Amino acid sequence: MTILIEQQEHQPEFGVEGGGGKEVVVDEKELVLDGGFLVPHTNSFGQTFRDYDAEGERQPSVEKFYKINHINQTYDFVQRMRKEYSKLNRVEMSIWECCELLNEVVDESDPDLDEPQIEHLLQTAEAIRKDYPNEDWLHLTGLIHDLGKVLLLPCFGELPQWAVVGDTFPVGCAFDESIVHHKYFKENPDYNNPAYKTKHGVYSEKCGLNNVLMSWGHDDYMYLVAKENKTTLPSAALFVIRYHSFYALHRAGAYKHLMNEEDVENLKWLHVFNKYDLYSKSKVRVDVEKVKPYYLSLIEKYFPAAKLRW
Repeated sequence: MTILIEQQEHQPEFGVEGGGGKEVVVDEKELVLDGGFLVPHTNSFGQTFRDYDAEGERQPSVEKFYKINHINQTYDFVQRMRKEYSKLNRVEMSIWECCELLNEVVDESDPDLDEPQIEHLLQTAEAIRKDYPNEDWLHLTGLIHDLGKVLLLPCFGELPQWAVVGDTFPVGCAFDESIVHHKYFKENPDYNNPAYKTKHGVYSEKCGLNNVLMSWGHDDYMYLVAKENKTTLPSAALFVIRYHSFYALHRAGAYKHLMNEEDVENLKWLHVFNKYDLYSKSKVRVDVEKVKPYYLSLIEKYFPAAKLRW
């Protein structure tokens, strides 16, 4: 069967557990992104992507993860973590060395993938490179967007999974119902706090996402690493790195009242990026040694120092 589609474009305490385009004919199991990247309808477990209610081998552990995450990601917790990790005093290493470290990491919050993260980084970057050959900054963003997951490893503090991975969301204001497993926020200390329970909370209309505290994890950490190491990547790249797990925004359209004009422009690139971040997860292997020289050249172009502070 075929279908017609249109192409578009000191460690803190961690709490308790608790455009227009043309029509293309493709197989029904695949969708086509710009330039021909094939998007499967199902993940490596045979289920639809980001289906958190689907019965499967990872569903119970993923839901348990989000319960713990939603209970413990508070405004005070995020402030402590940002203060601690913005020091960037734990490790000095190159970006490629950090990529190789991700071979030891599997994201327990992801219902779509159980492969080492280095595979996902290269799948994402190479898919973007194929469809956007002239946007080399976006290729590099694809490679490095998840490097913050090294927070799970001992030399980076060995944080628990709920403080590193999973969907991110603002703290300091009401938790939007579009956030996956929203019900567990009722056990979060901030849920009934008068200062945090309103639509705006401690923020103001169109204040800019840069002024909003997000739940702590690999996204914000990698943003801090890139920014403080004086990357020359454009603001859109930093936006993608910082908010690629902010699904309530870029999938559900929540929290747009906090965005400023620059956020609106950068969100367009995040929408592009997300297709590759989500749908390039597959069992297809990338020849690391073949593509390595290209990505090393991009790292040298956009990062002034060979060794970064982490």
